Amino acid sequence: MDYDAENIFLYMKKRIKAMGLNGHNMNRINRAGCLDRCKDGPLLVIYPEAVWYKYIDHTDIDEIIDQHLVKGTIVKRLLA
Repeated sequence: MDYDAENIFLYMKKRIKAMGLNGHNMNRINRAGCLDRCKDGPLLVIYPEAVWYKYIDHTDIDEIIDQHLVKGTIVKRLLA
């Protein structure tokens, strides 16, 4: 099944850069394999907290960025 993961990845990378949230000691967006959870569909992990999120589209990514990365609040509805 195609989850449009590459486009979501590029979108998140671009949005983080546009918001000035990337760089030394900040956020880094990079690819990984399925991390032994392939059956769970598209996932992202935020380290060092090791918070796992599922996502469907740009709206979910925006919520993760705005709530978790900017405000430090876990988005409970998207936890994997």
